[in-house]
Amino acid sequence: MSKQLRITVEGKTYEVTVEILGEQTAVTNITTVLPAAAAPVATPPPAPAVAPAPTPVAAGAGDVLSPLAATVVSINVKIGQQVKAGEKLATIEAMKMENHIAAPTSGTVTAIHVTPGQSVQDGQPLLSIN
Repeated sequence: MSKQLRITVEGKTYEVTVEILGEQTAVTNITTVLPAAAAPVATPPPAPAVAPAPTPVAAGAGDVLSPLAATVVSINVKIGQQVKAGEKLATIEAMKMENHIAAPTSGTVTAIHVTPGQSVQDGQPLLSIN
């Protein structure tokens, strides 16, 4: 007595004729059938290269702090630049909303502690004005 079976192994389908001999079985004919349509294996794209974030600086006198956890979009001043109170210093983004950081006082930009693309925490110094 023979039985026709279809077996799929690792995405490849085979039609097999098996002859039944009492309690033992013997394979008598193997025919390869076209492989089953397997979905192509997608390799995830490599993660974008991100520069390591600088170590956060402790807040000091004259520091302008981030009002919330966000990502720095731009820094609009340079070290040594004179700024007036209310002048736009930087832009940060949180939850798709841009927030402009204004100078709390007039003075000279003495340090910039962050770079565009960097994540910052609430209260982290962005730059210093003296």
